[in-house]
This record gives sequence, C-alpha cells and structure tokens, in this order.
Amino acid sequence: MSATSGVPSRAFTRRIVLLHSAGCAAGAAALLLPVKQAVAKMNQKSVAYQDTPKDDQKCSNCSLFQEPNACTLVDGEISPEGWCKFWVKKAG
Repeated sequence: MSATSGVPSRAFTRRIVLLHSAGCAAGAAALLLPVKQAVAKMNQKSVAYQDTPKDDQKCSNCSLFQEPNACTLVDGEISPEGWCKFWVKKAG
C-alpha cells in the first residue's frame, strides 16, 4: 500500500502509548481506592475506644468523626460522646 492511498496509518506513537498507559493507571487506582479505605479502619479495641468522653475530648469534636456515628479510622458504630487514643481536635 502506498502512503498516498488515503488510508490513515494506525502506527503506535509514543504519545498514544503514554496516554493509554496513564488511562489504565488512573482506572486501576480508582478501582483499588475503595479497597484501600476499607482495609485502613482499625477495630475499636485496638484504638482504646470507649463510649464516654475523656475530659473535654469526645468524638463529636474530633476531626476524624463522621456524622452521625462513624469515624475515618475506627470501624463500627461510633458514639458522638465516645473517645479513642487517636482523638484530634476539630479545626475551628
């Protein structure tokens, strides 16, 4: 076939290979992200979680608390009045 036949060439260029590779990597990262987050949570016993506050420290004023009853680090139902050793004061 000659170059003047009007049929576009399907040759792989470096740009095409890099764009496809980046797309595949982004897709894989998006699929693995929920798995990573699920594995990251610790059980309540390992973080010394308790249902009562420790002085003025309680889950409701912790930056890791997710209303109404969850935590970014600790697995299971979390009381807003609870406390664990990873308590971090909420900004503001």
